[in-house]
Amino acid sequence: MYGKSVLVTGASSGMGKACAEYLRNKGYHVYGASRHSDGSIKADDRSGGFIKMVRMDVRDDEMVKSVVDSMAQEEGGIDIVINCAGYALAGAVEDTTPQEATDEFDTNFFGVLRVCRAVLPYMRAKGNGLIINIGSVAGFIAIPYQSMYSASKYALEALSQAMRIEVKPFGIKVALIEPGDVRTGFTSGRVWTEASKGATPYKERCQKAVEAMERSEMSGPGPEIVVKAMAKIIASKNPPIRTVVGADYKLIAFLKRLVPDRLIEYVVAKMYS
Repeated sequence: MYGKSVLVTGASSGMGKACAEYLRNKGYHVYGASRHSDGSIKADDRSGGFIKMVRMDVRDDEMVKSVVDSMAQEEGGIDIVINCAGYALAGAVEDTTPQEATDEFDTNFFGVLRVCRAVLPYMRAKGNGLIINIGSVAGFIAIPYQSMYSASKYALEALSQAMRIEVKPFGIKVALIEPGDVRTGFTSGRVWTEASKGATPYKERCQKAVEAMERSEMSGPGPEIVVKAMAKIIASKNPPIRTVVGADYKLIAFLKRLVPDRLIEYVVAKMYS
């Protein structure tokens, strides 16, 4: 429906890697972007698909543009983009410096913006395209001691919804996938603010909350649950604005529209206390 050329950011691990491998096996030409790319090409002889790993840091404007331009030249355009790159920053608001918050946004939000700005001219020229942004349930329910991660995902929600309206006249579709707790390397890659590592009034509560998050993440489903949602979106002529992944979180998303905010706040506080 959209074409065979796909750019996947964050493709060296977790959800990005799982999405890239699935698409390769379905015959897509996947360009897997990662800061630590080894430049390998892994083909699937049966489907004709491949994953070509490319070095790209979503925080670097010139590198993003160079990779996108090179891919478009090789493939004759870019059909699908899946923005998976991102990380979580742990720490209380008071223990987070503006620079630490900026670094979080530079990957999770501005990284997506850079990629979208680079690919949209090619999609507009073709009159077709699909952008899938990997958000989070933290993009509609703020998580304590993950405030900057939540804020970056809230911002990604707004960007995706606005862009969806803006690019629709050009035949381009935009969709969000919002996973809950998924078992990937995301957990071990969590970054702590510097203040959180020392003596802070929030230390005990913060550690307890993050430990609860990590237990939930490690006991959650694997990235295949995100792959399933991605495949359904790619097969859809009119994909939904958002797809919440995980039965428990679908229920929470539904209840959030019905119950008072104070009740949601109480439940979230209990989960991470």
